[in-house]
Amino acid sequence: MEALNILISAYACRPNMGSEPGVGWNIVCELAKFHHLWVLTRQDNRPFIEAALPQDSPNLHFVYCDLPGSSLWKKGLGGVHLHYYLWQIRAYFVARQLYQEKPFALAHHVTYVRYSTPSFLSLLPIPLIWGPVGGGETAPRAFWQDFSFRAKVYEISRTLLRQLGEIDPFVRLTARRSRLAYATTPETAQRLSALGAKQVELLSQLGLSQAELAHFQKLSSTSISDKFRLVSIGRLLHWKGFYLGLRAFAQAQLPEAEYWIVGDGPERSHLQQLAQDLGIGEQVKFWGELPRGEAIAKLTQAHALVHPSLHDSGGGVCLEAMAVGRPVICLALGGPDSQVTEETGFKIPACTPEQATQDMAKAMLRLAQDPKLGQHLGQAGRQRVHNLYSWSQRGKTLANIYQMLSAETDNQNPKEVERLSR
Repeated sequence: MEALNILISAYACRPNMGSEPGVGWNIVCELAKFHHLWVLTRQDNRPFIEAALPQDSPNLHFVYCDLPGSSLWKKGLGGVHLHYYLWQIRAYFVARQLYQEKPFALAHHVTYVRYSTPSFLSLLPIPLIWGPVGGGETAPRAFWQDFSFRAKVYEISRTLLRQLGEIDPFVRLTARRSRLAYATTPETAQRLSALGAKQVELLSQLGLSQAELAHFQKLSSTSISDKFRLVSIGRLLHWKGFYLGLRAFAQAQLPEAEYWIVGDGPERSHLQQLAQDLGIGEQVKFWGELPRGEAIAKLTQAHALVHPSLHDSGGGVCLEAMAVGRPVICLALGGPDSQVTEETGFKIPACTPEQATQDMAKAMLRLAQDPKLGQHLGQAGRQRVHNLYSWSQRGKTLANIYQMLSAETDNQNPKEVERLSR
């Protein structure tokens, strides 16, 4: 494979972290095994990157850029969004200068993983890979009946912000000029196509390193107690749907079982009260927010993960559950819907809260009554993660895509290249 010069935009890029920073870091580290990368990222990522960057990394070149008074921009969530948008503009001017010095084969926007914000790298006269990007998922309207007023305001605001992003001419320009757009979910893929993206494919933004996979392999052999136990892990927010898990657990009528909830957030008091009202208060334990290692340890002590999220473009905890050999009960929505299969867990249709609760309760009951079923699903899940969700495999896939797109571009005449980059 010929090593190409690639320009990467990774606003979030930081080692030893999950979520967006982990996505940026792991992707560029894997791609650097095949190609020469110039990575645009924020200045405040620099000390973490330089502390973790091996000395023999000739293919990785980090270019740090930021806005004047950057720390003042990011006050509150709205400030973060504004900073991100303006940073994209700043990064474009830095990229344009780099392009005059380096013959980049193509550009790739990696983070943020958000489809409703533009990537100004699309203005460069080279092919652009956009994504994976997500955010096109919406909580089914039937489930809004259980939301508080504050939760409904959040959902309405989220929808309006997304619609505002879709009418941004630079978002539409990014979609149209993308040579290839990756969507994390079918819902986001539909939005990308509607925005004018010509070639849209599905690809999860999540992965696990070889070290993590090896560690989870060891944890998969952890013995589980005879007492049937379920666990949910995540921020306690309304759209995570943990209230549905509690209702299902109550309907399953498993008096000897336990349900652990790991995480914290504004819904905690509501969920605790709900457990009492459902008569399962003695069976449900709230562990609060725990470090990742301790949260994974709780996961290995459970028979299954319950993840009833209503609009999750990722759902990394589902991958972690499968990696340690635990089946997953999730809703057939968003990222988890793509990760979990009938061979690795239970994907529950999300038609109404009542139907979803009943079907989750049936899944819980089946696992409680048939331990071998849980073991079978867990083994299949572990194999699926190894085959499809390792960062190593993701790096090889993208590296090959780079090579193919570069070859296609080389075989086109200058006018056709210019047309594709519009």
